[in-house]
Amino acid sequence: MAELGLNDHHQNEIINYMRFARSKRGLRLKTVDSCFQDIKESRLVDETFTMDEVSEVLNELQAVVHSELESELINTSCTNVLLLRQLFSQAEKWYLKLQTDISELENRELLEQVAEFEKAEFASTNKKSNSENMKPRLVPLNEGGAELLNKEIIRLQEENEKLKSRLKTIELQATSALDEKSKLDRALRDLQIAQGDQKEIIRSKDISDLENTVAALKNEFQKTLSDNTENQKTLEENLMSTKHDLLKVQEQLSVAEKELEKKFQQTAAYRSLRDILTKKNEQIKDLRKRLAKYETED
Repeated sequence: MAELGLNDHHQNEIINYMRFARSKRGLRLKTVDSCFQDIKESRLVDETFTMDEVSEVLNELQAVVHSELESELINTSCTNVLLLRQLFSQAEKWYLKLQTDISELENRELLEQVAEFEKAEFASTNKKSNSENMKPRLVPLNEGGAELLNKEIIRLQEENEKLKSRLKTIELQATSALDEKSKLDRALRDLQIAQGDQKEIIRSKDISDLENTVAALKNEFQKTLSDNTENQKTLEENLMSTKHDLLKVQEQLSVAEKELEKKFQQTAAYRSLRDILTKKNEQIKDLRKRLAKYETED
């Protein structure tokens, strides 16, 4: 940090402005000296003057000096405005808002500090070497910084648009996957219903056949019983055997139903539907994770 509390680049800018202000001040002082010299040469030619003549000379000198000082003060004010305009313009290109404290302009301590700094800086014109005067300076903001910032803003906006488009695509994919899953669920339910109907048909047919068999046996038994009572015992034994056969057939029917269900589950259509549902569930889980990830980034 330098004497004014600024970095080297900003201090060099202040020194350049001081050099400009000193040159303008020197020119104005020479102008004021010239005014006095002109009065001396043009009006002070006599050895004695009356009070009116002295008053007239002083009034004329006052008017000239007043005009020169007023012109210099106006020019200095406008120059400061132009300098502030440059600073504010550079700040706006970086989307910054600068603030000034007008009360600090009348701070005697700071004014004396600046005066001492100027006195020390310009005490000798040969104090600084040519190499110091040729120091490399930072590139002004209006030559590259604002352009880089604008490019970065444009890049971020383009990246944001790409992310939004990608998120929209993922949402569409997730919606499509959910629709397809719903269709597969309905197809699976329809297949299960069809399987249940098929089982009911087979069961009804088998029971009907068994009932017909039992009815036929009963009829035969009754006919035989009425025709020949001697064969009653044999027929009863046959009836018991038939009942056992009926129970065995029912047991076989139950086993057949289980085997039918097992074979159905092993069919290619059932495995294909099950694999498709498994894959779709995994895809939906992955899409949901990716969707949550991009929503968090936004």
